[in-house]
Amino acid sequence: QVQLVESGGGLVQAGGSLRLSCAASGRTVSLYHMGWFRQAPGKQRELVAGPIRGGSTYYADSVKGRFTFSGDNVKATVYLQMNNLEPEDTAVYYCGARRVDRSEYTYWGQGTQVTVSS
Repeated sequence: QVQLVESGGGLVQAGGSLRLSCAASGRTVSLYHMGWFRQAPGKQRELVAGPIRGGSTYYADSVKGRFTFSGDNVKATVYLQMNNLEPEDTAVYYCGARRVDRSEYTYWGQGTQVTVSS
């Protein structure tokens, strides 16, 4: 199993920045990739950023140029640097984990709230 713990959410004004962290633990954590999702009220959970084949990173169109995904393999931690935040970015942000050889995310953190005021 993989345990995921997110941190770094909060309330910020439009145009501000936040950095989310997700720390993973578990015996098999090295077999997993982690990505960031978000779910706004009344909407489905969507993938915001995460690793894809070939070593590239996927970004949702709505966050390209503003969000940056990064990771620290030694710490088994991934980050989401969010700049120039917009009210539309308000959501609960979740860290998810999937096996490196599969596409489905199977483990989830508890989520962290991000609220952007206009």
